[in-house]
Amino acid sequence: MNPSVEDSMAARVAGIRARIDAACARAGRDPSEVALLPVSKTFGEPAIRQAVALGLRRFGENKVQELRQKAESAELAGSGIDWVMIGHLQTNKARDVARLAAEVQSVDRLDLALALERRLQHEGRAIDVLVQVKTSDEPSKYGVPPDALPGLLDELARMDTLRVRGLMTLAIHSDEPVRVRACFRLLRELRDRLRDGGSPLQRLSMGMSGDFEIAVEEGSTEVRIGTAIFGARAYGDSHYWPESPR
Repeated sequence: MNPSVEDSMAARVAGIRARIDAACARAGRDPSEVALLPVSKTFGEPAIRQAVALGLRRFGENKVQELRQKAESAELAGSGIDWVMIGHLQTNKARDVARLAAEVQSVDRLDLALALERRLQHEGRAIDVLVQVKTSDEPSKYGVPPDALPGLLDELARMDTLRVRGLMTLAIHSDEPVRVRACFRLLRELRDRLRDGGSPLQRLSMGMSGDFEIAVEEGSTEVRIGTAIFGARAYGDSHYWPESPR
């Protein structure tokens, strides 16, 4: 392990936590309410080992093939990592996710939930899930429409292997903070209304490297951070969030 690289990552993680603390202070929140989920997509095993050495144990992945490769890697064996699926998920990939992932944050439709339920029953497992909600009109963003969310939650409540813990969203990609903030605020208001109605939703996964401070100010309980921890990626996010049919 290269000490200078590890020190640099440690400094970046410390800087992110300081920014989370400052955002919490502005919003009158307790920083302990906000978890940090490193997003390791496109980064290899050495970088993940460096993050593990800093005490990080949950890692978000966007593509099933990459999650499988890392989860089954001899280089990461025994690291105690929980892999979190955060990317758009096709039903034909449910088998690997049910076998390897500790959590899925991108459940956005009934056919996917049913596929995961069948595979998890086969594996004899149950996992935490978040429902992804579409809070912007960008075609590249996935998620259940807000008005269809209560119906999907009702269906999920009937499943034995999917423990619904909260909601997830990706904000609009914009240089206008007010538009970004509106996406996060919408998700929080949806969660609050549903919780007032008896739905046991606690978590809000929202905010990435470019907008996590706004997300924290609006109530995020977990921020998904990739480049701000690991550095620039070889590929742009469009490679991992293709505008393709489901």
